[in-house]
Amino acid sequence: MTLNVLGLDAATYQTSALHGQDRIWVETNCYVDLWIELLHALGLPPQAGAAFCLSIDFDDDQFSFFKFPLEDLRALWNISVAEMNPWRPLDEHLEIQLAKGRLLTVEVDAWFLPDTAGVSFQQEHTKTTVAIQMLDRSAKRLGYFHNRGYFEIDGDNYLGALGLSDAGGFVPYTELIKLDRMRRPEMSELKDLVVHLVRAHLERRPSENIIAKYRRQFDNDLAWLAHENGRQFHAYAFATVRQLGAAAELAASLLAWLPGCGEAELQEATDHLLTVASTAKSMQFKVARAAAGKAVCFDDLFDRLDTSWTHGLDILEAHYG
Repeated sequence: MTLNVLGLDAATYQTSALHGQDRIWVETNCYVDLWIELLHALGLPPQAGAAFCLSIDFDDDQFSFFKFPLEDLRALWNISVAEMNPWRPLDEHLEIQLAKGRLLTVEVDAWFLPDTAGVSFQQEHTKTTVAIQMLDRSAKRLGYFHNRGYFEIDGDNYLGALGLSDAGGFVPYTELIKLDRMRRPEMSELKDLVVHLVRAHLERRPSENIIAKYRRQFDNDLAWLAHENGRQFHAYAFATVRQLGAAAELAASLLAWLPGCGEAELQEATDHLLTVASTAKSMQFKVARAAAGKAVCFDDLFDRLDTSWTHGLDILEAHYG
């Protein structure tokens, strides 16, 4: 028996525009990306939940691994998400919960996910998070949201991803998503809820300039990368410039969405955040060159990041404060 909560087909699934090829950062991080696609598949605007991007910080070795806060999902759409205790084989839990119209997020090994071909699939054992909405236990088939799309696996990949072929393995971190009380507020109400979250996350904005903090650390980072002979470049870039740039672009998408539901135009702040996103992308390419031992100057890029991030958020604080 196939359980397909949202009635999706991986062959015909249409990806959210927030993962379109015209984006500066086509992907953000696994948790945000799966929620973008899940909200999109539910017919909800994922950019409306992006206020959390405004409160990211630099934590000395990385920018915040930002996520949709579970309390924000509940506040906007009354979607309930809580950790689940998998005490039976995971596909048994999946069968029970999907039959009740509930979805699950599961931390899995990307080794078994063909959508990561060329990166992790059958190349590297690395943790990632998926949201599962389809299961056929007898056929060993699974449908899941991951990164910028919706995919299906079967056979050995099904067993490996769910930890069913590795006796004694760790129990994966699992969340249960309850949609039975999900609501779709009218646009005017949704706008008010979003503005409330924008204010709340601006209040959580770090007191110290996050770009200045990163800039102070950056020379040490480059020295470490050079010592690693570039082997750690992708991990470093993901933790730093990609998280900064992707958060800025997603925040800009929120600001571009707000006028469509009656909020004032915020084009100047939007432009500043898009500048952060594009500058972070340029910086990623230059960091790759520096990691390969080439001489690169980053002063102009840091100045642009600092000015744009600071001015963009200052405009928002003046507007919503």
